[in-house]
Amino acid sequence: NNDGTLKANAQVIYVTDDNFDTVKGTILAGKTASEFVGVGNILKALEKGLHTDPLCIRIEGTITSCSQLYGDAGALQLKGKNNTIPVNVTIEGIGRDATLKSFGIVVVKANNVEIRNIGFNGFADDGISIKESVKLWVHNNDIFYGAPGSAADQSKGDGSLDVKDDSQYCTFSYNHFLDSGKSSLCGMKSESGENFICYHHNWFNHSDSRHPRVRTMTVHVYNNYYDGVAKYGIGATTGSNVFVESNFFRNTNRPMMSSLQGTDATGDGTFSGENGGMIKAFGNVMTETGKNYSFIAAN
Repeated sequence: NNDGTLKANAQVIYVTDDNFDTVKGTILAGKTASEFVGVGNILKALEKGLHTDPLCIRIEGTITSCSQLYGDAGALQLKGKNNTIPVNVTIEGIGRDATLKSFGIVVVKANNVEIRNIGFNGFADDGISIKESVKLWVHNNDIFYGAPGSAADQSKGDGSLDVKDDSQYCTFSYNHFLDSGKSSLCGMKSESGENFICYHHNWFNHSDSRHPRVRTMTVHVYNNYYDGVAKYGIGATTGSNVFVESNFFRNTNRPMMSSLQGTDATGDGTFSGENGGMIKAFGNVMTETGKNYSFIAAN
């Protein structure tokens, strides 16, 4: 409901480390509703596109393992039949210690999803990965760093929160990115249109890069707090458009970069060798700036 309460017909499933693979839920995946066992199987049943009644998965405590990880991301997968049919799913943590440890969440071809109040730590690939999905709200999560990957730039895992494949109408707000290597990739090369992606009131806490890194999309980044960012803040490439408004940058190395322009003009890999994007900045505050910060006021 608009006031945040669950709708009257919502099915609520409480999940702990003990019952993650054995908890039961009733999903319409055929002519009649059937009972499915385990959170992974419950969510997998939604792929039929028949069940649209609200479903709320409530995480209690730390979940350390799950045997029902589908797809190729080593994550708990929520996949819709296509992104025009609402799945109406909320995945939320209850209390202050709700955590997924060693795996994340991937959302594919889904419509109308909320993920909130969960800690992500030690995930195998991405903390939260969003692909081909519409109408997502990801908020009030603590996203730490993932397990080391095979690539040189994956010592802290891959992405903390990645959104791509023409996902639309997504809001990421009030999340805490702590010591992330690559906080948020936004867009690949297949996107078209404005996409309507928004980052606001997030805390990028001593993370390294991608806050976000934007390709092809049009994105609004406002009222975020950047503290001790090691490599760069917001990056624009591949014809993207980013409106950077009223953010607070403290001790942030290279707060904003457009690839192959300015300090990245030589294409030496400081940021990216891809074609650049457009950044419009307004009302931002920058303090405790380092040697890579410069500002030239317009006449």
